[in-house]
Amino acid sequence: MALWGTDTVKDIAESVGILNLNKEVQYSLCRDVEYRTTQVLEQAIKFMRHARRTVLWSQDISQALRVLDCEPLYGYETMRPLKYGEASLGPGQPLFYVEDEEMDFEKLINAPLPKVPREISFTGWFHHGLTSVKHPLTSTRLRSVAHWLAVDGVQPSIPQNPTSTTLSARTDSLLPKGPHVPSALAAMSSTSDIALSSTAAVLPSSGASGSATTTRPQVKHILSKELQLYFERVTASVLDETQPELRTAGLSSLQEDPGLHQLVPYFVQFVAEKVTHNLKDLFVLTQMMHVTEALSRNRQLNLTPYVASLVPPVLTCLIGRHLGTGSGHLDHYDLRDLAASLLKHVCEKYSKFSHGLKPRLARSCLKTFLDPSKPFGSHYGALLGLKAVGGVEVVRKLVVPNLKDFGDDLLKAALKPGSPTTAEAEKVLSAIANALQSLVDKDGTLMNGINRHALNGVNESGQAEMRVKLVDKVGEVVGNRIADSGHIDLMKALLENDLEL
Repeated sequence: MALWGTDTVKDIAESVGILNLNKEVQYSLCRDVEYRTTQVLEQAIKFMRHARRTVLWSQDISQALRVLDCEPLYGYETMRPLKYGEASLGPGQPLFYVEDEEMDFEKLINAPLPKVPREISFTGWFHHGLTSVKHPLTSTRLRSVAHWLAVDGVQPSIPQNPTSTTLSARTDSLLPKGPHVPSALAAMSSTSDIALSSTAAVLPSSGASGSATTTRPQVKHILSKELQLYFERVTASVLDETQPELRTAGLSSLQEDPGLHQLVPYFVQFVAEKVTHNLKDLFVLTQMMHVTEALSRNRQLNLTPYVASLVPPVLTCLIGRHLGTGSGHLDHYDLRDLAASLLKHVCEKYSKFSHGLKPRLARSCLKTFLDPSKPFGSHYGALLGLKAVGGVEVVRKLVVPNLKDFGDDLLKAALKPGSPTTAEAEKVLSAIANALQSLVDKDGTLMNGINRHALNGVNESGQAEMRVKLVDKVGEVVGNRIADSGHIDLMKALLENDLEL
């Protein structure tokens, strides 16, 4: 059964002056028109399905014509449904036509005049010697003004750009209304009306407050099923204690996969929740540090907006009071070492984007280091954190001046024979030695530029004098430990301002 009748072809031919059209030609034209129409509809349906819609729009037809390299439809597009009327030209010859919208003549007369178009001028980037253009009909000078449509994704509030109220009203005017409206378009119209009414409900009157505040509903972040499945699989794999190869694969994917932009806030929240609720599980805490490190080393991800959310879990694993099963176990020191190296990496990569990052971290670590009520694990992490954040300068200005009070008040009693915290105090002493080692450069040059090999010839009396000065500067515990190690370079680095070289 033909969808396109020969009578229609005959009527169109007569309208253009062709009175005698062969029936075979009419039949051929009918088949060709039917084929072309089907081809356009198939392409339009593809665009409709790609947009995840069940209603075919006129925009889909326009896109289909563009793909088929056909002349597009001209005129204004509308989302209102077309109403067809029927007229009879004779027995068995109905004629269908599109009904025009009835307009009230009185409303048209009383309607306000449209706004006067703004004057046009060439300015800004378009000023390259061209100041005005002559109108071809009136010989008047026309100018064009350039303005920003958006700055950093935000539309500036200038007279040239439409306001949100104007856009909402314009969109609402295009949406169909009435009882004979398709369900999909009616849903869009009702949703728009609800949104506008809810927005208007929270707008305070300008006379009462002097300024209008618009409250908009939050937009829900929609993830594809593939990303949701990926997130579930990766989070499960990194926490699997029985399959180390699965953990390695998950962390490797986080470090190398370029399509994780939408999942970054979810991974950040996942790390924060696991660290908060699993402070006694060192395996979970260690894996969360590995996840954070993998995300930060992914070159395709921009974690700058999430640094403020990533740092607290790292600091918790670095200077937390109680990590692991309990006191007496030294396993949590490996976790603190990992957190310190991760904190150093974060500072090196993101401190240029956040100028207050390093000072805030140094302040937090210094506060923990100077707090005598903190356990030795927290002091250990604070020392590593100070070195990781600021390097030599922080060690020289913040750690060295406080070593005397720290060693005499805390370490001296803990290092006595029979003390239950001797092992932890030794770990803190090793952290102090590690931090002080940064005062000596790799090539043996001291901070004042003098080479260490020129100063190795120190006799016993000189070493005894250096021990006295060292104990006076950094305390009995730390000073004697450094002097007993025989590290002349480190002793001179600590006393370089006191030695007469």
